[in-house]
Amino acid sequence: MISYQLENDLKAEEFVKVLQRSTLGERRPVNDPERIAAMLAHGNLILTARDNDRIVGVARSLTDFSFCTYLSDLAVDPDYQHRGIGKELIRRTQLEAPEAKLILLAAPAAVHYYPHIGMKRHEHCFYIDRADELKQ
Repeated sequence: MISYQLENDLKAEEFVKVLQRSTLGERRPVNDPERIAAMLAHGNLILTARDNDRIVGVARSLTDFSFCTYLSDLAVDPDYQHRGIGKELIRRTQLEAPEAKLILLAAPAAVHYYPHIGMKRHEHCFYIDRADELKQ
């Protein structure tokens, strides 16, 4: 049975494990423990899905709890995908900040997943990949 909980004190090792098991590990600094620790320390809304004690999913967000919630990391272990875990992590994220708009950037492998669960695509998204690109 999958249990869901708010875990703002999630350990970096567990976070890295679920990232590495999912496709999200390819785009996260899983080999940089300091950055991973900082990501967890500054993410102010972290929900997990566990099968017994094993972490099988995580939703890490930054939110002001009133206007916007940026769901930065949504990762589900491939052995547990297609069971509604990602959708439930999103639902519980929304419940923690019900007045806030939920925003995310889809990983390439998940682009078709989000419309399937009722999320809307926004064509006007912009980003700068790293701060050092601003110096150019």
